[in-house]
Amino acid sequence: MKRNVSKKRFVRYKEGAELYSMCQRKFQQMAKDANAIYKVDKLVLVNCDIFEEYLETFRVRE
Repeated sequence: MKRNVSKKRFVRYKEGAELYSMCQRKFQQMAKDANAIYKVDKLVLVNCDIFEEYLETFRVRE
C-alpha cells in the first residue's frame, strides 16, 4: 500500500522538512542522496515522488 504524505510533487526544503517531520538539514541531505533535487537559478525544489521512493529503502521489516 503506497501512501503519499504530500499531494504536491515539488516542495522547498523548509516545507519538505515539515511534511516528513524531520529537521531541514536532514531533509536536505536525504534529498541530495536521493538525487531528488531540481535547481532553477537560486530556486531549489525537491521531487517528493523520488524522495519517497528513496525513503522506502530505509523501511525496517521485522
